Amino acid sequence: MQQGLLVRFRGVRGTYPTPGPATLKYGGNTPCVEVWAGGHLLILDAGTGIIGLGRDLMRQRFQTKQPITAHLFLSHAHADHTQGLPFFGPAHEGSSTLYIFGSKILDDDLEEALSRAMLPPTFPVRLDELPSLQVINNISHNEVILIDPKSEPRICNAFRDAAANASCETGEAAETVHVSVLQSFFHPSGHVSVFKISWNNKCVVYATDTEGAAGGDMRLIRFCEGCDLLIHDAQYTSAEYLDTPYQGWGHSTPEMAAMVARKAGVKQLALFHHHPLHDDAQIDAMEAQAQALFAPTIAAYEGLTLHL
Repeated sequence: MQQGLLVRFRGVRGTYPTPGPATLKYGGNTPCVEVWAGGHLLILDAGTGIIGLGRDLMRQRFQTKQPITAHLFLSHAHADHTQGLPFFGPAHEGSSTLYIFGSKILDDDLEEALSRAMLPPTFPVRLDELPSLQVINNISHNEVILIDPKSEPRICNAFRDAAANASCETGEAAETVHVSVLQSFFHPSGHVSVFKISWNNKCVVYATDTEGAAGGDMRLIRFCEGCDLLIHDAQYTSAEYLDTPYQGWGHSTPEMAAMVARKAGVKQLALFHHHPLHDDAQIDAMEAQAQALFAPTIAAYEGLTLHL
């Protein structure tokens, strides 16, 4: 069994897909990050990047004859974070089990929101027609999802009762993966879930679609303090953020991301959710600007694989 977390970026672009020669280095697929922890597959968001992940999983399925089990965590229900789900190969495989987690602070609960995105004539196959088993869970702030090989994933809240607090703190064994939830309010949708995956003394925080605050988002800084990797939104340059109506749109600059990383004392920062109009050269420049403020920074690109 692996000793640390494996993080692989499948889609790093925000807003809409941008294939073409100007985005070859970083890629044009929308958000999806693949994480392996203790043999468990965790997927962060279901943008178009999840389609390639699904193809790879199906190839492995045919080779090993083992059913696919995946835990999908949706930061929010905007299209660029969900548009790949209908084309995710394992969702069309009857032996697959998909545990799906997302914020219940929506106009509808998560299952209704996802079902609405796959209704005819928008899509020819309804969510409830997919052959896979989908276990859809509404989650909220301060909840922790516990994943271990002995039981179904469990959701607890450290602030709800003493028993849940003990369970959230310790799980059942060292092999238990903890996924903690922080609700970010710096986005027009009102609530975006930030996820922290912790296992075997390693952790990664996924903070997309969040906007910087004066002095840094202290809730986020405390949430990711000391983590091995922070994946942070960095859609706009500082000039764009200051000179356009982008303030209040729920996205950050590389400088904002670097401030959070520095104050939280994380070991590495990955810039994420790249602007669809930024070409490879512009993202290179944004990476360099962030590195001047926080040296262990990399602009995430499709295929980037980190072993924590």
